[in-house]
Amino acid sequence: MNSPPTSVPGTMPPPGGPQDPGVKAVQAAMESCMGKSVMSGVMGFGMGGLFGMFMASMSYDTPFHTAGPGQPQTMVTSLPLKQQLKIGFKDMGTKSFSMAKNFGKVGALYSGIECGIEGLRAKNDIPNAVAAGCVTGGVLAKNAGPQAAVGGCLAFAAFSAAIEVYMRQPKEE
Repeated sequence: MNSPPTSVPGTMPPPGGPQDPGVKAVQAAMESCMGKSVMSGVMGFGMGGLFGMFMASMSYDTPFHTAGPGQPQTMVTSLPLKQQLKIGFKDMGTKSFSMAKNFGKVGALYSGIECGIEGLRAKNDIPNAVAAGCVTGGVLAKNAGPQAAVGGCLAFAAFSAAIEVYMRQPKEE
């Protein structure tokens, strides 16, 4: 008369079974255009920070240091090592944060636009990426004038198309 237990503690529920409402809500948020855009922005921010840190360590373009207003400039290399490191790390942090913001902005903008276009067209294909690239490039270059906006549109669209074609290639095993 004893029936077997329907689930064993510590195991996954059977496929197609009931899911936690919190899990469903998170999945729905991640599949929305806003969720995709936010995630792309966060990932872009992180990648931009790492890339900025790497690039800042490769170039050092502040050979002079000013102690304060009205103070003469001195060569950074003539300062003690501790001060040189302090200036270098501060410069690296500034460049990393700047690049992180830029990558995050581009990632969020592109992802949100592509998701919106995909929703309007009800297709997932290469023209979505090209259109999203064009709009993103144009928006990013709009403050430099109409000619720059058109150039940004064309360049970003070409780059998006190249990446999309590469990513859609069949995988070799």
